[in-house]
Amino acid sequence: MAQHNETGRQGEAEAARYLREKGYEILATNFRYQHAEIDLVAQKGKLLVFIEVKTRTGTAFGNPEEFVSYTKSRLVMKAAEHYIFTHNWHHDVRFDIVAILVSGSGQQIRHIEDAFS
Repeated sequence: MAQHNETGRQGEAEAARYLREKGYEILATNFRYQHAEIDLVAQKGKLLVFIEVKTRTGTAFGNPEEFVSYTKSRLVMKAAEHYIFTHNWHHDVRFDIVAILVSGSGQQIRHIEDAFS
């Protein structure tokens, strides 16, 4: 597996751990619908949260969250719509980004709530 794929996989696992500590229940990982993928689907009370995880090892090209493009956000929303319909969800939803910056001294996690609005 390429190093960037391994970094991304580890970032998703770390994001799931972080969210569990904050009281979220992880319902799905890497949920796919057509050409779209949602990294994490979580629930906290009556709130369903679709989470895009971005992990980077440096900021030379920008912060991790800056790599969520308009196109990516639209694909996530399309997959979320399918998830909501197939799971018959009738409560609130939110789209978040968990940005993880990994460095030699550790990592920084930033949870950006309601990131697509």
